[in-house]
Amino acid sequence: MNDRTRVVAAVGLTILLFLGVQLGALALIEPFTESDRQAVENPQNPTNSILYFAVMLAATGLMLAAFRYDLEWLIKLLLVGVSVMISWYVFAELVPPVAGPFVSDGIADGLAIVASLAVGVALLWYPEWYVIDSAGIVMGAGAAALFGISFGILPSLLLLTVLAVYDAISVYGTEHMLDLAEGVMDLKIPVVLVVPTTLSYSYLAAGSTDDVLENGGEETTVEDEPVSEANAADDAALDDTDAATTATGTDSVDDTDAAGTATGTDSADDDSESTALERDALFIGLGDAVIPTVLVASAASFLDLPTAAVPGITVNLPALGALIGTLVGLLVLMHMVLKGRPHAGLPLLNGGAIGGYLLGALASGLSLTAALGF
Repeated sequence: MNDRTRVVAAVGLTILLFLGVQLGALALIEPFTESDRQAVENPQNPTNSILYFAVMLAATGLMLAAFRYDLEWLIKLLLVGVSVMISWYVFAELVPPVAGPFVSDGIADGLAIVASLAVGVALLWYPEWYVIDSAGIVMGAGAAALFGISFGILPSLLLLTVLAVYDAISVYGTEHMLDLAEGVMDLKIPVVLVVPTTLSYSYLAAGSTDDVLENGGEETTVEDEPVSEANAADDAALDDTDAATTATGTDSVDDTDAAGTATGTDSADDDSESTALERDALFIGLGDAVIPTVLVASAASFLDLPTAAVPGITVNLPALGALIGTLVGLLVLMHMVLKGRPHAGLPLLNGGAIGGYLLGALASGLSLTAALGF
């Protein structure tokens, strides 16, 4: 497999990982709603987004302090515990319907607990890339669904806008997220999605990631050489949902956001290209997948519109537009980073989600005012 084929395959896997989070969140909307998992009393209150952002900033500061005083082990245990909790939310809804015809409800609930504990054990004892990615999809889908049913349309739009601006400032202005991004990456927990570009790649054998640059909200880099910047911007996400904090700097999901690697062009960027294509893995912040998916889930949950006849999935035209818009933003982002230039992730990803959502909402007959949640 030549270098370009490897990168194309990695980009394809990245898209599949994003789709796993998005479709998983859509599948969890109905069961989470029926189980009353909503984290706030009034999901239409726009101050929910401001409160979440404030908690995220506080959590980021606490994590930076923990890394400074060599308390990485404590952060790892906390985030693995959060991973188990979110996984339990997911398995508690999925296992009983599947196992129900064969076992009692009590046994099905026990199986859900065992499955969620198994996630924690795997993360502690064997955090290989496919373990990290599998846990990341489960947690990302669960977190996005929890936020989606807890944030109405206006709060979701506000949340995505504020985080996109913060992401851009963190990348193009300050650099305070660099230490946090590097520290979280070294913990080998699902704050990132790991995309290998070689069949022989091992995350366990890769060692630490000391050269991660800061990239708009979350980490995206190529193994052994940074390509895009990471900003670790989503650390308070699951605090708001009673689900606690996952492994990326936010309570819900992630300190690493942007997705990318560097390839360069056939002309001016040859050095960038040859360097980037030799690397063995891409790292994509889990928050990059989760944050725009919040809008996808919110649109599917709060808009009274016809839904598509897809078994097990709740999706309407605005939600589908946000989903597609996120993937378009992802492709644009990766195209830019593949040229060897660092970029903030959430402005493109959230911008794509919002643009796709608005197009879908208008196409479904909603007025612009209604689409904005007013």
